[in-house]
Amino acid sequence: MNKNTLNTTTTPVYAYSADCPELQLLFDELINELVESSLSADALAEALSGSIDDLATMLRSMPALEGRLIERGIAAVTKCNPDLEVITQNLRLPVLPAALQLVELNDSAKYRALTFDADLGGRKTYTPDFIILNRQTKMAHVVDAKRSINTYDRARIEELMKRMKAAGLVVSDFLYKEHKRLIAEEVRVVILTADNRKTDLKGGIWHISHLDHLVEIAGAGEAIGLLQRNFRSRIQANWELACETFSSKSSHQIMTAVDVMTAAEETEPDDDQTSVGSSGIGTGREPQMIKLGFAQVPVRH
Repeated sequence: MNKNTLNTTTTPVYAYSADCPELQLLFDELINELVESSLSADALAEALSGSIDDLATMLRSMPALEGRLIERGIAAVTKCNPDLEVITQNLRLPVLPAALQLVELNDSAKYRALTFDADLGGRKTYTPDFIILNRQTKMAHVVDAKRSINTYDRARIEELMKRMKAAGLVVSDFLYKEHKRLIAEEVRVVILTADNRKTDLKGGIWHISHLDHLVEIAGAGEAIGLLQRNFRSRIQANWELACETFSSKSSHQIMTAVDVMTAAEETEPDDDQTSVGSSGIGTGREPQMIKLGFAQVPVRH
């Protein structure tokens, strides 16, 4: 998989910015909520006094918490652009057999102007982390945000992309019927990853630093990167404080705990949000023609 970077000399200047005190305050509150609930200095100190299994269980929760932090951080950043509608609830999209077959057997150019009726339902469903709709351009992005895709092989990523694109074919009808008559004339899919070891801009896999171009907010990607670093710094500070409390303990126990934290950094939960079940979707307008494709890097004209 190719690793791409954006040419910053052609980066558009956006009307909205993530550089605002309100967003930073919200980020601080988010970090406090996630860290103090399970990775506070007291909680880590208590785990140190228990068995190594107790400590390992606590530290392995870090990747999941960090993933949740990134998702909620992105949702918070998008509020800086009043043109965006960010949908995080009621997003179980049907993956229709006909849509999946269409995606598997054809190039995206062959079906990008098609849309399927969401009422057809189906046994398979896909739930993205959120759908970001620009009400002005009527473009919707189906977003799957991941802390890391380093543990995903090519086959698994391709399978995820197929499900995302198949689900994307019902997004226009789904938004209109289930989300207050929202209109999407073009649908694009993108995987956002905080791990830059596997990125493919043309193939719809973007590093989180490219978030600016997705939400049209200057500094959005940098803000999420800072949020992630502050989160890790808080946990590191809590860890050091907990270790000081047990400085009389043997170095073997402390080093084993550090090894567990390092291992947790390399562990990504299997959070592909695909389920099997019926899709209870209401009725509404007639199907319309849309465009479907990968998220695209903006080019200055």
